[in-house]
Parts: sequence; C-alpha cells; structure tokens
Amino acid sequence: GIISLISLAVLSYERCCTMTRTAEPDTTNYRKAWAAIILSWTYSLLWTVPPLLGWSSYGPEGAGITCSVNWHSRDANNTSYIICLFIFCLVIPFAIIVYSYGKLLCAVRQVSSLPRGLGRGREQRVLLMVVVMVLCFLLCWLPYAAVALLASFGQPGLITPAASIIPAILAKSSTVYNPIIYVFLNKQVSEML
Repeated sequence: GIISLISLAVLSYERCCTMTRTAEPDTTNYRKAWAAIILSWTYSLLWTVPPLLGWSSYGPEGAGITCSVNWHSRDANNTSYIICLFIFCLVIPFAIIVYSYGKLLCAVRQVSSLPRGLGRGREQRVLLMVVVMVLCFLLCWLPYAAVALLASFGQPGLITPAASIIPAILAKSSTVYNPIIYVFLNKQVSEML
C-alpha cells in the first residue's frame, strides 16, 4: 500500500516536471527513472520496517485474510507510529499529488491562454485528468485511512471486520486506476489505441 501511494506521488511529480519542462526529454537516459523507483521503494521500506523492529506491530486486518499494521492497539508506541504513517504516507503524498497536478494545470492554462482554440481542448483534457486522478486517489485511500483511524482512535469494536474489507480492497487496487486514467484521458496515448 505504501509503495502504491509513494509511486503515485512520484509519478505525479515526474509527469509535472516532464510536461512543464521546455527542453525535450531525454528518453535514452533511465537514471532518473531508476532513481525514482529506488527512492519510492526506500521510502516505503523506511515506513514498513519499524513494526518489525518494535515501533508498533503487524497483525491480521479486518476479516483476518490480510496483514497490516495493528490498528487496534492503543499504546503510545503504536499510536505514534499510526500518526506518523498517516502524515508521511498519506497526507504528504497527497499534497505532492495536488501540488504537481495543480502546477501542471497552471502551466497548461498559461500556454493555452496565448492562442485560443486548440489550447482550450488540451486544457480541458488535462483538467479532467487531474480531477479524475485526485478523486480516484481520494476514493481509494480516504475510506481506508478513515477506517484505520477509527479502528485506532475510535470506540473499540466500532469497525467490524466485514466493514473493513471494501476500504482495504479499494486501497490495494489504487495502483490500477492511475495508468488506466492516464491512457484514456491522454490524447496522444488514446489516438494510438
């Protein structure tokens, strides 16, 4: 899950940098791509290893068919980890996504304001893509985050195992939606199909 969130944030930032850059991208240099992959996995490992070392713990999630952070323990050790996990693995990636797509949208608007006509359609497609990607991110991860926070800080037993299954499935399937949205809302890609 964390690698999914971080990858979406890195991809949104990279897409923003690529589309707002004035020079042609160097498609033969894969160093930046490898650096982004290594950064994503390293950051994710930094946040998934601590429960193995004693900061919080892992246990069965929801109906007991998956494993996740122990959302039900209420000690300070577990609570501090959950708060940090929420901030550094959901709020910050979401802020990066909003910033990147917002900057991308501003750049498209600036370019399309020069000559009217062709730029308007491109601006509307980029706006639609940005809105759909942010909404899908929120749709996939906010229910999971809400259930996890309610399980951690709400009344014990408030979240039943059955109620936690759908948010977990939505969160785990989020990596599928970003490429699909990009393919169908990116004119260059959809013209090739």
